[in-house]
Amino acid sequence: MVLSIGGLAKTVQLRTVTVFARNVLARSLLTLLVYIALAAVYTAFPAYSQFVSMILFYVILGQAFNMFMGMTGYVDFGYVAFLALGAYGIAVAAKYLGVTDWAILPVGLSLSVLMALMLALAVGLIALRLRGAYFAIATIGVNEGIRYLIEGAGIWGGSLGIAFAKELRQGLGREGANLLMTMVADAVLVSVGVLAVLLTATMLVTRVGFALQAIREDEDAARALGVNVTKYKLIAFSASASIGSLLGASYWALKGAYVEPDHVFNIGYTVEAIVIVMLGGAGTLLGPVIGGILYGSLSYFLNVMMPGLQLLLLAPLLLAVIVAMPEGIVGMIRQRLRDPRLRELIT
Repeated sequence: MVLSIGGLAKTVQLRTVTVFARNVLARSLLTLLVYIALAAVYTAFPAYSQFVSMILFYVILGQAFNMFMGMTGYVDFGYVAFLALGAYGIAVAAKYLGVTDWAILPVGLSLSVLMALMLALAVGLIALRLRGAYFAIATIGVNEGIRYLIEGAGIWGGSLGIAFAKELRQGLGREGANLLMTMVADAVLVSVGVLAVLLTATMLVTRVGFALQAIREDEDAARALGVNVTKYKLIAFSASASIGSLLGASYWALKGAYVEPDHVFNIGYTVEAIVIVMLGGAGTLLGPVIGGILYGSLSYFLNVMMPGLQLLLLAPLLLAVIVAMPEGIVGMIRQRLRDPRLRELIT
């Protein structure tokens, strides 16, 4: 039986997609192993729990930011606004809605995601039609606009922020509140990281991932081929915003029981996210994980050994790494590997 050209093409395409999906699954498992290792260190060495939590924050921050920037090539300089709204979601639920028992987790986290999604849809439908510097400027304006609106209008405590540790202790008791603000918050943080891995892997192996890859390579060509570029960019934008809101809710709000606008709207966190993604490798599953671990470790130890000078030393060091490895650490490793299967595995 002679196989037709069309049938052969479909067979080759199916095999290619199958191999790609298998590689994505393998990368996802490697990423999940990193989370398991960090959780094991957190459990075995309680003295390093704060350090592990900070590493988890930077890893998830890189993953969440990579879901949009890495897949589309767009740089959202106002990304920290999603983390801020996530933190405010928990705070508003506790302080103004009176949810101070264990229901704070489902109610507060749901409110965090809802607020971030509303902002993502409102901004995305307009700003995602812009490109390059215009998009970056628009997103910076959104972040600063929300921040000054909260401070100027006195919304949610204004510039003083929201402190809700007292409410949590009243609702959960002292031991329950302490448990929520330590181990439970860190468990939620790990869960957010796992969710980010699963969501990114799902996007990569579905039509969404292929459409975003086409947009990143050549948006005009993708549009000419019939890809609804605004729709798929909005999907990635919303997914990234959701993970960011959960990160802000778990790491800032649950752990600190205090949300202050100057801190949560600090655009420096967006800059750190960009550095993490570029350092590890944009558009890859393992890149943000590697970049987050490296950046978080350097930041922590430089802050301990040279307080006040860590940023002065970290900035040129990271700049040199990025210049020497323009495709990130993952890209550098991929270039040096001779086995094509290993190269595909870490992409």
